[in-house]
Amino acid sequence: MVHEARNQSTVTKFILVGFSELPQLQAPIFLLFLTIYTVTVVGNVGIIIVRRINPKLHTPMYFFLSHLSFLDICYSSMITPKLLEILVVEDRSISFNGCMTQFFFGCACVITEMFRLAVMAYDRFVAVCNPLLYTVAMSYKLCALLVAGTYMWGGLCSLIITYSLVRLSYCGSNIMNHFVCEYSAILSLSCYDSTFSQMACFIISIFNEVCSLLIILASYVFIIATVSRMPSKGGLHKAFSTCASHLTAISIFHGVILLLYCVPHDKSSWLLVKVETALYSVMIPMLNPLIYSLRNKDVKETVRKLVSTEYFNMFTFMKY
Repeated sequence: MVHEARNQSTVTKFILVGFSELPQLQAPIFLLFLTIYTVTVVGNVGIIIVRRINPKLHTPMYFFLSHLSFLDICYSSMITPKLLEILVVEDRSISFNGCMTQFFFGCACVITEMFRLAVMAYDRFVAVCNPLLYTVAMSYKLCALLVAGTYMWGGLCSLIITYSLVRLSYCGSNIMNHFVCEYSAILSLSCYDSTFSQMACFIISIFNEVCSLLIILASYVFIIATVSRMPSKGGLHKAFSTCASHLTAISIFHGVILLLYCVPHDKSSWLLVKVETALYSVMIPMLNPLIYSLRNKDVKETVRKLVSTEYFNMFTFMKY
């Protein structure tokens, strides 16, 4: 019966409303998001390059961080270019298959990042609580397995949720009051019973959020217990510096996610939903490299040397 309902669907594309309720702000919004996207790509590519250049950064922590940067580039590139397009062109349509593809990769990136941050919390736990065994405990093989596991789990969960949406029927309005193919926006256009899709999304979301937060919470409980027993203030400061950037990233990521999906919104608050979605889909990928690089001397020193070398090479080339 579900299969028949899907076959009766007449919707082949969706119209993304975007921020059309703010016509006077289309140009400023375009420039804002273009700037953010540029900083996101440059910042995250920079983290990947710096990690490869500086041998001091060939550690598990920066291995995970480089994959987090890669994930942020992919996520931002799935969302922002389409957002920029609908801000400047009259045709704001996206095909049904294109919409589901965007949702699949966007959802996969969010779930993967959720567990990537949990894995990084475990890495900080090992670094603080077992510093002498850190390089042994966090071997390259284990790190690679943890990274591959987060990608696979994110893809699997996203595949299930996306499949539940694809099987629905969309035979009514095709106007989507959003700038991205977000779950609630897609579901609002369905004209078939969406109970299975909602249950699948709810169970997967709750399971992932609870599991990732439990890993993070357990890791930091042990970290706090270990730090509280440190006699020297130098050890306390070093432990705090090691974890501060990661805690900041976790707080922003989970804070925005919980704000978007756990705080009730009525039907008249779509603009607020769009702003909150923009925070985690556009802003967070830009903030992560800033959070991790601004507090790290090795990263800043490598960037300084890289910029100085490029400036010197450019000056030499212009001179001759």
